[in-house]
Amino acid sequence: MSYDQVLFGAGRSAWRAAQHGGGDAVTRQILKCMRWQLEETTDFVTCPYHYYCDSSYPGDYSAAVGVLVAAFAAYCFLSTLAFTVLDLVRGSNSAPAPAPGVRGVRRKYLVPSGPFLLPLVLLALARGQRVNAVFPLAQLGPALLLLLQASALAFRNEADGDVRYAVLEASTVSGVLHASLYLDAVVLPYYTGLEALRWSRFSGECASCLCRMEPLLVGGSAVRYRGLSKTALAVIFALCSRMVCRIYGEERLSAWTRSALEAAGWVLVAADAVYLVGWVAAEGGGVGVAAYSLVAGLVFLSVFGKAYRFLAWVEARQSQWKSSLCHSAV
Repeated sequence: MSYDQVLFGAGRSAWRAAQHGGGDAVTRQILKCMRWQLEETTDFVTCPYHYYCDSSYPGDYSAAVGVLVAAFAAYCFLSTLAFTVLDLVRGSNSAPAPAPGVRGVRRKYLVPSGPFLLPLVLLALARGQRVNAVFPLAQLGPALLLLLQASALAFRNEADGDVRYAVLEASTVSGVLHASLYLDAVVLPYYTGLEALRWSRFSGECASCLCRMEPLLVGGSAVRYRGLSKTALAVIFALCSRMVCRIYGEERLSAWTRSALEAAGWVLVAADAVYLVGWVAAEGGGVGVAAYSLVAGLVFLSVFGKAYRFLAWVEARQSQWKSSLCHSAV
């Protein structure tokens, strides 16, 4: 699969424009550039900012790696969806829920935020810059991070002792933080390269030499999404509050604080999902729209399940309060 096939709408137009400057190889170098160098220029009218790429790209992995990453991402989505639906069904049932899992296998080993799959998510994102076939992480990596964040918020780590639970929760916090950093290392050069291709012209001094009328911003100015953002911090704070409540006890104040942090995390994850769907739809990428729409649907399904259980809890408390009033009146 060529770069013309994996890039979204703006990337395709940029690829065609870059053909005059060297074609596919130049486009790949610009979109994968890790370090841009600003040169002095004497042409302050037509080329006040002159940039060139000061880094080399080792090359893409084979398409087989892209197939594996795509299969892994699909499994992460399906497992998260399955346990979300299962929790929603159990939440509507008054009977006590059995231990979460499938055929005796604990849920934490089957979801992307668990101790078994989380290292694989980190490995994929850490090597994501070179995965550009079938499931290009420069464009679809945020969907994988959203799945990880939704899984971490939706499914608590299950452990017998407080020490083991603290280790699992701390590893999840560390995993979310590192996944955010790894994703930024993948997508920020891509967004920067898109900005360079869209609003620059080739100067002809070298293959990647560009003339710009404005400074080149890291991550570009068209896309506001970042992996390490307030969303990632909100998820991390929510996980830390869970750990504190589990170890030191869940008093009324700490329980409300934990619930508020988790609600803030869900709101920000949902906002990121909607923003990414809108951005990809505006760029015209059919595969990206489908991927981000599925993840957004999963996030809103989880939010619906949380809201449903909260309303059921409020209704149960009101019933208990009315029942106590009736007994006291008698």
